[in-house]
This record gives sequence, C-alpha cells and structure tokens, in this order.
Amino acid sequence: MALEWVVLGYAAAAEAIMVLLLTVPGLEGIRKGLIAVTRNLLKPFLSIVPFCLFLLMDIYWKYETRPSCETPESCTPTEHLRHQKSIMKSQRNALLIAVAIVFYWLLYSVTHLVTRIEQLNQRVERLKNRD
Repeated sequence: MALEWVVLGYAAAAEAIMVLLLTVPGLEGIRKGLIAVTRNLLKPFLSIVPFCLFLLMDIYWKYETRPSCETPESCTPTEHLRHQKSIMKSQRNALLIAVAIVFYWLLYSVTHLVTRIEQLNQRVERLKNRD
C-alpha cells in the first residue's frame, strides 16, 4: 500500500513544480514550451482524481474496520500505540489526497489562464499591427 502513497506524493510534487514554473516571472523564454508540456500532461494527471477517491475509500474502510481502543483497559499498550499510529497515518494520507487534488485544480486553472493571456496578447499584437 505504501507504493500508492509514494506515487501520489510524486504526482502532487510534479503538479506543484509545474504550477510554480508557470507562475514565476521572468521565464518568458521557456514559457511557451512549458505551457505546451503542461497542457499535454493535464489529461494524464486527471487520473489522480479517481485514484484519490479510491485511496479515500481505503482510508474510510480502514477507519471503519479498525479495532476500538476507547478505554485504556480494552487494549494493551502496544495495541493502543498501533491504533494511534494508524490514526496519524490516515490523517497524513487524507492531507496528501487533498493537496494532490488542490494542486491539480491549481495547475488546470493556471494553465487555462496563462493560455488565455497568451491568446489575448497575440490578439493585441494583431490589432496594433493593423493600425
């Protein structure tokens, strides 16, 4: 199961780097190529959404089937510690899911805005050249 979380972490990191590169000023020379690469990667990165939903269902299933250690007498200290670790991992993984989905949405929005700005700049240049 750990491999799935590593893949999701790498995908979220790649999305974050692409968003950062698209929004950093001063990269006008490579921006067109970066926009083309990002637009081509948006469809494959869309698979992150159902993957995140699957992992969220996995967290929910683990939450529902975990042993309950409500009172200190019901579990041994080792079981109680294992229970606490499981809760911490689930919270961390849920945060990773949220970050991956938010970064995908940011990447999609920023790419759309940057391409729209490029189109509008080209339109302004054509109108300037006409006059």
